[in-house]
Parts: sequence; C-alpha cells; structure tokens
Amino acid sequence: MNITNHQSLSYKRNKLFIDNHCINSITKDIKTPFYLYSVKAIENNYLNFSKEAIKNKLHNPLICYALKANSNIHLLKVLKKLGAGADIVSGRELKQALKAKISPQKIVFSGVGKKEEEITLALNCHKEGIYSFNVESIEELEMIGKVAKSLNKQARVALRLNPQVNVKTHKHISTGGKSHKFGILKEDIEAALKKKKLWKNINLIGMSTHIGSQLTCLKATEKALNELSKLCLSIGHNLEFIDVGGGLGVPYNHDQPLSSLSDYMKLVSKVFKRYFKEMPRIVFEPGRYIVANSGLLITEVIRTKKSADNKFIIVDGGMNDFVRSSLYGAYHHVLPVSKRSGKRSPCHVVGPICETADSFASYRELPPLKSRDRVCIGDVGAYGHTMSSTYNMREKVKEYVIDLDGKLLK
Repeated sequence: MNITNHQSLSYKRNKLFIDNHCINSITKDIKTPFYLYSVKAIENNYLNFSKEAIKNKLHNPLICYALKANSNIHLLKVLKKLGAGADIVSGRELKQALKAKISPQKIVFSGVGKKEEEITLALNCHKEGIYSFNVESIEELEMIGKVAKSLNKQARVALRLNPQVNVKTHKHISTGGKSHKFGILKEDIEAALKKKKLWKNINLIGMSTHIGSQLTCLKATEKALNELSKLCLSIGHNLEFIDVGGGLGVPYNHDQPLSSLSDYMKLVSKVFKRYFKEMPRIVFEPGRYIVANSGLLITEVIRTKKSADNKFIIVDGGMNDFVRSSLYGAYHHVLPVSKRSGKRSPCHVVGPICETADSFASYRELPPLKSRDRVCIGDVGAYGHTMSSTYNMREKVKEYVIDLDGKLLK
C-alpha cells in the first residue's frame, strides 16, 4: 500500500520500504537522525511537471528548480541531467548550482537582498552572465546597473511584479501582497521604464511574479497572471520570457484540498493564450513540488513518557533538524519504520529541544513504540535540511540519497 504523498513508500511484512528497499536493512548502521531522499521520486516529479507543461502547449518551458527547497548536490545533479535550470536566492546557492554543472544560462536569481559581490559573481560566471536577475526593487536595479557598468557587461533582468493579491497559505509564505517585501508595484515599474539612465547596462528580457508557497487554490494565481499579462502588453517591449514563479502546493495531509498539477498548467496556458498571439517562453520556479515527497527524516525513540492522559514519544530528532511542524504548524505523517502489533493510541511525537514548540505531531494515532524503535517523518524533502540549524549545540543532521539502483549516496 502507498502511504503519505511518497509514491514509493510502502509497508511489507510490517517493515517500511522505500523504492522497494527495506529502510531498516539499508540504513541500520546510520546514526539517527538523518534525512533519506529518493532519486526515483524526484525524477518522477520533474518529468511529470515537464510533460504537463508541454502537454498544455507552453512554448519551450524552462523549469528552474528552487534551490531554497533542497540544495543537496546529488539531487541537483539528477535534476541537471533531466534538463532543469535553477532558481537561486544567494551567492552560495549560485555556487552550488554551478557545482552541479547547471548552465548559467538556465539560472535565475531571485530575492530582495542581492549584494554587490553576489551580483558580480552572477555576471562573471558566464560571458553573458546568468539567464536573468529577477529584480525586486528599483534600488536593486540601480545596483545591478552600477555593477554591470564596472564590469563592462550588460545584465539580463526581469522585473518582478507585486500583483497585490492575497493567497490562501500560511502568512509567513505569502509573498504577493502590497505590504510584503517582495516585488515591485505596477506604478513603480511603469515609472522605472521611462528612466533611460537605468537601462544603460541592463537588458529587460522578462517579467515575473511569485505570490507565495504551498498554494492550494488557483484563484489568486489566476488574478496575478492576469495582472502580469496586462502589464507585459502595456509596456510595449518585446520580452523573451515570462516567469510565473513557483509555489504549487503538495498534499501533506490527504484531507487537504488541493489544486492539481494539471489544473495549474491548464490555467497558465489559458491565461497567456487569452493575452498573447504568440506564446512567450514560460519560466517556472518549482521547489516543493519537485522534492517534498522525496524525503524522509529517520529518527529514533529515546523513551516514552506518560503524563496524566498524555502519552509522549520522545525522539532524537528535533525542531532544529526539521522546523516546519514547529514554525508553520505543518502536518507531516509519522510512520514506524517497523510496526509492532498492538492497539493504536493517541500520542505526542516530540523532540529533545528545550522548546515547547519542539513537536512533530500531536494526538497522532500510532501503534506501540519503544526505546530504540525508529520512526520516519514523511514528506520532508522540501524546506527540511535547508532550514535546519545547530540549536542547542546539536550536530547538523546528515543527508543520504538512495539512487535508482538502491545505492546509498552521502
């Protein structure tokens, strides 16, 4: 049977398997906690995304995987072989993308805080620099122009529109509202386009928008794409591409209402066909959709504890290793790596960190668990290791990748 959102996770004889490999058998000598990623899941997700874009006649789509979701070098090399580009938000992410041999001409640089040295690195990594800077402010545009002039180069840029839409997602990952730090308002873009001095060392090649992460409803997406299309047509500039951002949600909880990948691609195609006689190149920035269901956090039970009616399963993984449950109140499946017989009961699965928020699940129905039993937290491939820390002076959690042949890569 399939469980969680992971296509390749199942129980056989009460043992948890990933890609038809017994997790206990292949990881028994690895110290917990650790992350385990499936190459098979990532390949399936990327190919599904690409095929659906092409099916909906989106011209020459460029899929720039968002490194902020998961920057593991083995996974990046897999995505590079499949044809992916990269969406980066820092100089170190740029270096990691280049280390994975992703072409600079498939890299877009997002984020509100690009520094001069990061802009310099992006312009110097190829004779034409990276594919595009997604510019978040007029002040940033001025800095890019200044750096490009000093290097005697032309910077390729797209202006990121803030479409002033509110989305149904957690407030910390909504990015398209007027009060958010991201993007540029329409009137400011129109004013900037009239200032010739801004464009001496800058080529405007695209427009972009991104309204948030873990988007489960497409109404706000449609509104944002409509606003972006109208702006593209009004500026009277021949654009090379339109970047629609990322953010497509994934079903962490099976009861969660969600728009499908098919619905999303149909919407993107429908909106742009409405406005453009010739479809421009579409750039996507998926992160979560590509890697979320590829990852597990394997952790070991230290002890169990009863307090009145509360039963606590205390594990050696903590919120420093995986923070989404604590930070966003996010739901993630908790699965025993080996299932014991016995009655299921409601449990709190908590870590050792000295914070009440250090919890993976509350009142979760689980079979009996004892000290040294291993459990896995499901669907942690996105925003897991990249958001981890050494809080409480704990070691940084390690990562392992299971390739298509069942080999473990460190």
